[in-house]
Amino acid sequence: MPELVFPLDSSKRFTEQELIGHNRWHPDIPPAVTVRPGDVFRVHCREWFDGAIHNDDSADDIRNAPLSTVHVLSGPIAVEGAEPGDLLLVDIVDVGPIPQEDSGPLAGQGWGYTGIFPKQNGGGFLTDQFPDAYKAIWDFRGQTATSRHVPGVSYTGIIHPGLMGTAPSADLLATWNRREGALIATDPDRVPPLALPPLPQDAVLGSLSGADHDRVAAEAARTAPPRENGGNQDIKNFSRGTRVFYPVFVPGANLSMGDLHFSQGDGEITFCGAIEMGGFLDLHVDLIKGGMETYGIAENAVFMPGNVEPRYERWLAFSGTSVTLDGEQRYLDSDLSYQRACLHAIDYLAKFGWSREQAYLLLGSAPIEGRLSGVVDIPNSCATVYLPTGIFDIDITPSAAGPARIDPGQGAPHSSF
Repeated sequence: MPELVFPLDSSKRFTEQELIGHNRWHPDIPPAVTVRPGDVFRVHCREWFDGAIHNDDSADDIRNAPLSTVHVLSGPIAVEGAEPGDLLLVDIVDVGPIPQEDSGPLAGQGWGYTGIFPKQNGGGFLTDQFPDAYKAIWDFRGQTATSRHVPGVSYTGIIHPGLMGTAPSADLLATWNRREGALIATDPDRVPPLALPPLPQDAVLGSLSGADHDRVAAEAARTAPPRENGGNQDIKNFSRGTRVFYPVFVPGANLSMGDLHFSQGDGEITFCGAIEMGGFLDLHVDLIKGGMETYGIAENAVFMPGNVEPRYERWLAFSGTSVTLDGEQRYLDSDLSYQRACLHAIDYLAKFGWSREQAYLLLGSAPIEGRLSGVVDIPNSCATVYLPTGIFDIDITPSAAGPARIDPGQGAPHSSF
C-alpha cells in the first residue's frame, strides 16, 4: 500500500482528526503535509457532509443538510518545488470506499446515498419540478450498487472523486468573489441562490486559528462550484487511471480532494445526484515546470480519463430542445435542452412503475451519458441523455406489448418544509 499521508479515523468527526482538512478555498490555508514529485501516496477522504446523512428510511437529513459545512476536503497537500505557472500532474492510481470497513454508520462503509435536495436548501437541476427532499440508500457488493429505495436496477460504479483542485492565488480568489458577488446582486433573494458567497459560519481552515482564521474565513470561497483550479467538477469518468493536469497558482500547488462518488450520471442532476461516500485515493504527482504557458492551460484543468468504466452495449436515448415546459422558445439554451431530455427520460421510466422521484434519483446516480448533440441550429439546441439498458432488471425498450411493470417497493423517502 502507498504511504498514508492524510489519515482519517472513522470514529471521529472531521474537525477531531489528527490532521484537520478544510471546507473553503483560500491561498493562506497552510498545507497539512508535503510530498515530492514522483511520490505515490494514499489520502483518506470523508463523505462530503461528514456523516450528517444516515442509512435509514427518512429524508429529513437531506431536507436539513448543513450546506454551510461542505465540502470536507483532505489537504492541502503541498508538492515540493511547485511554483505558480507550473502544471501539477496527478495520476489517480486507485480509488474506493473506506478500506476494510464494509459496514457502519458512515457513507462508504458498505453503502452510500443519493439525495434530491429541496428547493429551499440547495435545490437541483430540476428543482422546479422536484422541490422537496428525497433520498435513496445504495448498498455496495463489490463494484455493484443496488437500492431498496429504487428497486429493479443494479449497476457497476465508476468510482471517482467529485472534487479535486489546487489552491487559488489571492488575485484569483478576489476574482471569484467579485464576479460571483455581482451575479448574486442581480437577484439577491432568489431561491435557490444564484451563487454562494464567503460564509465564516462553519468554516474549517486546517491549522489556522485566532485572527488569521477569522480573516481567511471572511474571504475564503465556498467549494460548491467548479472553477479555474478544478474544484467540484463532478466528472464521472474521473476514475482509476485518470491523469489530470492542474494549473498551479501558489507555491507548493496545495492540492486538496474529497467528495468521493461510488457512481454518478453525467451532470449529477439532483445536486446530490451521485452515490456519495467516504473512502480513499491513491495518487501519484509530478510537475511540468512552466507548463501553464507552454500548453496554454491558464484557467482550466485538462485530464485524460481512466479506462475502468463498465461497458454497456445497448442504450435508450432521449432528446430535448430549448423550449420551456410552458412553450416558451429559448435561443440555443443547452442547459434547458438537457433538462427537457432528462424530464423525457423520467416520464418514460414512470410508465414502467417507478415513481418520477425514483427515476430522477436513478438518472443522477447511474452511469448515464449526457451529450450536447446540436448547438448551432437556431433557435433550438438539442441535448441527449443515454440510459444503458443493461442496468435494468426488465426490458425498457418500446414494444407492441407495452411496458412491463415493476414493483416500486417502499419508494424513496420524502421530506418537505
